[in-house]
Amino acid sequence: MNLQKPIYTEQGRCQDCYKCVRHCPVKAIQVVQDTATVIADRCIYCGTCVNVCPSGAKKVRDDLTRAKQILRRRPRVVASLAPAYAAEFQGIAPSALIRALRTLGFAAVSETALGAEAVSEACTSLIVDGAAQLHISTACPTVVELVRKYLPEQVAALTPLRSPMQTHALMLKEHFGAETGVVFIGPCISKKLEGDEHPELVDAVLTFEDLRRWFDERGIDPALEPGGPEDVFRPGRAGDGGLYPVDGGMIRGMAARGAGERARLLSFSGLPVLREALDGLQGATLDRDLFLELLACEGGCINGPRASKGCGTALKCIQVLDRALPSAEEPCLARPDLAATYTADPVSEPVYTPAELTRALQRVGKLTPEDELNCGGCGYDSCRNLAAALLDGRAEASMCVSYMRKLAMNKANALIRAMPAGVVITDEHLRIIECNRRFAETLGGLTPEIFDARPGMEGADLRKVCPELLPSFTRTLASADEVIRKDMNLEDRLIRITVFPVEPGRIVGAVIQDITEPSVQRERVIHQAQEVIRRNVSTVQQIAFLLGENAAETEMILTSIAQSFRMSPSPFGGPAPSDEPPRGL
Repeated sequence: MNLQKPIYTEQGRCQDCYKCVRHCPVKAIQVVQDTATVIADRCIYCGTCVNVCPSGAKKVRDDLTRAKQILRRRPRVVASLAPAYAAEFQGIAPSALIRALRTLGFAAVSETALGAEAVSEACTSLIVDGAAQLHISTACPTVVELVRKYLPEQVAALTPLRSPMQTHALMLKEHFGAETGVVFIGPCISKKLEGDEHPELVDAVLTFEDLRRWFDERGIDPALEPGGPEDVFRPGRAGDGGLYPVDGGMIRGMAARGAGERARLLSFSGLPVLREALDGLQGATLDRDLFLELLACEGGCINGPRASKGCGTALKCIQVLDRALPSAEEPCLARPDLAATYTADPVSEPVYTPAELTRALQRVGKLTPEDELNCGGCGYDSCRNLAAALLDGRAEASMCVSYMRKLAMNKANALIRAMPAGVVITDEHLRIIECNRRFAETLGGLTPEIFDARPGMEGADLRKVCPELLPSFTRTLASADEVIRKDMNLEDRLIRITVFPVEPGRIVGAVIQDITEPSVQRERVIHQAQEVIRRNVSTVQQIAFLLGENAAETEMILTSIAQSFRMSPSPFGGPAPSDEPPRGL
């Protein structure tokens, strides 16, 4: 079955904020055409990008429809409920939750913690006196992906055992029959990936969020369900396997089985902490076995990416600890073969030469070491990491905020300088932000000299530079969206101004043209001739039955006059003006 990956990007919703790039612990994000997408081969499915995306563009695959189909097609479907349910559904009796799940159509509900207990026993048996080996737990699929892809030298240390979810699915099929369907329910996104890789064991994986949505669709409130004596976990309650969702829960169960007497048992949670914990262990000399319980989510599975955020970690831990029971002397399910093999799948990390990185840096305007701000706005920790991502094809030059800002300013400045008309932009206090030399020349007097001394005249007070413009600027600032066009006298000249908002109420701009100049007068004559043509054609269309061919002749004459005037050499010198309208900002 060709399934969509557990995490994907909804096209059109990405706002190119690069927050997912910034927070992804393995930089498994590719930005193409301003859209950040997940690189499946690099992803460890921790769910960080889903949680931090402000626009909700990062999505988790919806397997609810699939689970419903399994309930219809299989003769019997059992819900494998992760032990984190105790923290997720606080205040709800297990019997009420079981009744709610049975109302959805599940034949039975069983605790995944039963599989966890079998894993604890198998891990304890791996520890041999005097072996002095490193063992890394494989209960967390994100940890497994992290080691396989980014720490391949540690793959040999992964315990060669199935995860609690896989183990529990095997146990259920052996107990209820091979045709039994199994739907896992928990707080984890990466369990969807694990389920995809083992379809012969797990038919579908739902998150707690999926389950809550299913309850809402059916109008079921677990807190109100009247759990009865038949609403119990099948085939029995789990013991200390219920501690797995809290940091250190696994090794607590192993210690109870005697593992602590023969090995050091340590637990770490949170992806940043995990990489630090494993640092230096490769090739290290150990005096006895070292077992590491590693969980990707800080605090454990109770803080999984699809767990509720309603209360703190301490309260969640208390709920899990209060629900957990000591393990029974005799397990209620037979122990299956837990053997599993894990192979390295290292992510290719090209090594680029300094020259290649330098060329990539130049693409984002980093010409000197001083230009490398390392601001992190692009999502990468340093400009050189961004350069490597550019060479990988995982990033775009537009991700560099400082480069794009500088580029935008350079474009705007070049356009303003090249404008044949005067241009000025001010802030709400009427202080000049930018202007071109043509503006200074239009004002005349000492203004051109001031411009030469301080190009752009940044900070100059418009009220002193040209008080005649104040009413129009003040009006546009106050109205926020009004564009004012008017002609006005400035000393012995007539100027035409267009005042417009750049940022409503905060920044305003103006284009100023001296219409007493010969070239401008010439344009006005042509414009007036074209206006006469337009009005004449409108009139002629109304009385065409009287004028006949004279209408067409009148239009041709006026058009000829306008074209002849345009094409003839200017009596003031210089080329005839173009037909093209002046370009705006």
